[in-house]
Amino acid sequence: MTTELRFDDQVAVITGAGGGLGRQYALLLAARGARVVVNDTGGSVTGTGSDAQAANAVSEEIRGQGGEAVADMHSVASPQGGEAIIDTALRTWGRVDILINNAGIVGDAPFEDMTPERFEPLLDVHLRGAFHVMRPAWRIMREQRYGRVLNTCSAAGILGAERMSNYGAAKTGLLGLTRVLAAEGAERGVKVNAIAPIAHTRMLAQSLAAAGRRDDPAEQAVLDGLVGQYLQKLDPARVAPVAAFLTHRDCPVSGEVYTVGAGHVARFFVGRTRGFYDPLLSIEKVRDHLDEIRDEAGYTVPGGPADEMGELFATIMNS
Repeated sequence: MTTELRFDDQVAVITGAGGGLGRQYALLLAARGARVVVNDTGGSVTGTGSDAQAANAVSEEIRGQGGEAVADMHSVASPQGGEAIIDTALRTWGRVDILINNAGIVGDAPFEDMTPERFEPLLDVHLRGAFHVMRPAWRIMREQRYGRVLNTCSAAGILGAERMSNYGAAKTGLLGLTRVLAAEGAERGVKVNAIAPIAHTRMLAQSLAAAGRRDDPAEQAVLDGLVGQYLQKLDPARVAPVAAFLTHRDCPVSGEVYTVGAGHVARFFVGRTRGFYDPLLSIEKVRDHLDEIRDEAGYTVPGGPADEMGELFATIMNS
């Protein structure tokens, strides 16, 4: 028997919690005792429109199960909206312990068609949106010397995916923000991690639809069947336990990234090869030693820029 991990008396702010992954995060944390701010504008998957029903429905669902929740419809895409979301938590319960930056939209297109009008809205919601909500929450967490932040990144940026330059750039920007804030929050009891979820949500469905269909109907039918079987396994509820653990008081890690889907969880990390050193480095030597430079045997995982610089100095001194 293990002790149940609970969130009693803690306040969690979850953006984009009106459906999909955010809804599952909100339901799980509330079931374990958290008081939840369910933030969602209720807009479309591409960011248009708004509808208070999304946030209200999840809040009512939580309260119907005996939990505590309040709906919030402010947009993360402006500093004023970010402040207002955190103010909802403070006004209702007087504190903020957990922030999950989950709000997001999609707008896939080949890069040759990627206009500023397509690019900027995704930065506004994913990257700037997380910043806008995190700023007021950060002040509170630092003052109370405790906090948990979970950002949402994506393999689309970490590994690269066609047609998603706007989405991938915004999500990978969050990766850098996560690492920096983990370093800054360490002495104040604030831990910041990131999750790269794989789940059947509106955003995934939109991206799959935008990818196009096969010309051969029979071939498309087979593909649809295979995709359907796969998507059934990608229940957003199977991602929620990892999000909950990473925002729990007992979570021992910070500055890390976990990929989660269908009940499987693994860690993404940045590795550094041993590389090649020559104080008289030339273009030709880079060409001639490229295999050695790229060789992953004996790689290391620096904890930060200081570690990476230390490895460089060690190479210089030992050569």
